[in-house]
Amino acid sequence: MQKLILPLLVTIIVVMLYFQYFAPSNELGSFSKFDTNSNASMPIIVKLVKEKGVKRISGGNYHFYAVDKENKEMLITGIKDLPPGMNGAKTIVITGHLSGKDAFHAHGIELRN
Repeated sequence: MQKLILPLLVTIIVVMLYFQYFAPSNELGSFSKFDTNSNASMPIIVKLVKEKGVKRISGGNYHFYAVDKENKEMLITGIKDLPPGMNGAKTIVITGHLSGKDAFHAHGIELRN
């Protein structure tokens, strides 16, 4: 019985750490976690600002606005192809980096329900 206590405690701790830090989440992300001096692409979950719409600009790229969990509104640029049904999605995951203080250059986008 005593031989099982330590492995059981280690297993419980590992499971708790996984669910606390590494498990996928549906929570909105924060643009404040991005470094403006870094071009490293990272994913973030955001809400599309549907009132401002999605617009196609010169060069064939789309741009639109999204908000994070702190209600910070950010212009999203650089998307060439939008996934079908984007206007109906509750949240979206964009992968990219900050481009200045008020713009996010996205390299990829996927829908999330």
